[in-house]
Amino acid sequence: MNGKGWSPAEVRRVGAKVVDLIAGYLERLGDGPVWKPVPRALIEAWQHAAPPLVGQSSDEILEAFARDIAPYPFGNGHPRFFGWVNSPPTEIGIFADALAAAMNPSVAGGDHAAVYVERQVVRWFAEMLGFRADAMGLLVSGSSAAALTGLAVARLHACRRIGRDVREDGLQGVSLRVYATAEAHSCHQKAVELLGLGRKAMRLVPSDAVLRLDTDRLDALIREDIAAGHQPMAVIASAGTVNTGAIDPIDRIADICARHGVWLHVDGAYGAPAVLTERYGDALQHINRADSLAMDPHKWLSVPVENGLILVRDAQLMRDTFSLVPAYLRTDDEPWLSEYGIQQTRGFRALKTWMALRYHGVDGYKQRITNDCMLAERFADQIRRRADLELWSPSSLSIVCFRLRDSDDRNRDLLKSIQHGGRAFLSGTVIDGRFWLRCCFVNHLTTDADIEILMRAI
Repeated sequence: MNGKGWSPAEVRRVGAKVVDLIAGYLERLGDGPVWKPVPRALIEAWQHAAPPLVGQSSDEILEAFARDIAPYPFGNGHPRFFGWVNSPPTEIGIFADALAAAMNPSVAGGDHAAVYVERQVVRWFAEMLGFRADAMGLLVSGSSAAALTGLAVARLHACRRIGRDVREDGLQGVSLRVYATAEAHSCHQKAVELLGLGRKAMRLVPSDAVLRLDTDRLDALIREDIAAGHQPMAVIASAGTVNTGAIDPIDRIADICARHGVWLHVDGAYGAPAVLTERYGDALQHINRADSLAMDPHKWLSVPVENGLILVRDAQLMRDTFSLVPAYLRTDDEPWLSEYGIQQTRGFRALKTWMALRYHGVDGYKQRITNDCMLAERFADQIRRRADLELWSPSSLSIVCFRLRDSDDRNRDLLKSIQHGGRAFLSGTVIDGRFWLRCCFVNHLTTDADIEILMRAI
């Protein structure tokens, strides 16, 4: 290994090879199978390989990448990958990741460009989602980290309401409650456990016939808990569930939360960007009533992972939850970003989001999201016309759930056959006690021709 840095000529030479690998990978995305398993021999070779004692050349390393890694992707870049909510990376974001890595700052705070870029990106999202200009936010790894962050602020808020300093005294003797439906993402359960509330703190709110939170039952549960001496902490509402795309009645939920002084956390990880569309603008217009909101630009906005967003309406409360500044970092200037979350060392996540927003523009994203929803509607129409298939209704956002009019085992066999057949990739889920196939459209490369191939695969 050379102890010196690379020469500019070597950076350019290797950079050109990397760009060729990227271009070739993107060029071939729709050519082969959507997904193919990694060969067992390769997995075993990785598992048993010893750490390299002697350094290799960049050419050897890139050859190993091209031979052993690139041919076995997750599959989410392929135009017929319809499993989960995983989009392909927007091209400008790929290069942004490299530029951010070259600068390699820790975006905890200080007077450097990355800090101001992140603050600008957060302000752009606050404006797009209807939040006040004085709201605070951070870019985090994804909605799991966003949920943990938002609910930590909710915990401080709830404890202050009963005169308890949770940062000083902890939770001993405090009984907090969090409310969500069975459709809420599991990351919220994990956050509740990590925050020390215990699994029993999660109160399951029934859903209505179309899997939206039942607001009458929510109000009744909160009243019951208050009467029993518990402290309601937060309600988790979904702005597009990952199972079916269902959108909870956020305005009515916000009214209930305001009445009882309960924090409202909205999970918009997948669905929040649809507020830009005419079709879903009305259903999502009240997400700005959230006390905290999570959204993943790495989902429907195609920003390369990891890229999540947490917005909190009360900036001072967010800072009060996390700020713990060592003397050597304390300044009299603007608070550091690390005072608003759990990370001290923070990567330059904002650059790829900043570049993607500038490249596509709000209107560009509106068109892409609208097109995905239209493709989902056309696919649902084809399912509806098939006598041997059953459609979950109503379909929402860009998710379509369907099944054979047959046993769960037959539907699981169908899913496995499609996945291993390579022509398309779907995921499965359980709704109302039955197994369904789930198709999610979040890829701007998908066309009507891909829907026809999917139908043939089915």
